[in-house]
Amino acid sequence: MTTFEYTITTPVGIHTRHAGLLAKTAKALDSTITIGRSGSEPTLATRVLAVMGLNIRKGDTVSVSVDGGNEETNAGTMEWLFKNNL
Repeated sequence: MTTFEYTITTPVGIHTRHAGLLAKTAKALDSTITIGRSGSEPTLATRVLAVMGLNIRKGDTVSVSVDGGNEETNAGTMEWLFKNNL
């Protein structure tokens, strides 16, 4: 399992468009990807409503876990997504 943390910088946090982009990217990878923030249970990144239910706002630090498949490459893809979109 590979994990990384990222602090959200978008003014609106993770809203519908961002959650959809996150889910679409996670579905395309051959790993199980979960996202969580302090004080909440991690959820599958492929589930848009579950990600939105985390209520992630600007300044929140999230933890992303990548398990199975090509973990290093897939974690790099997810890190790129976060740095360039969130």
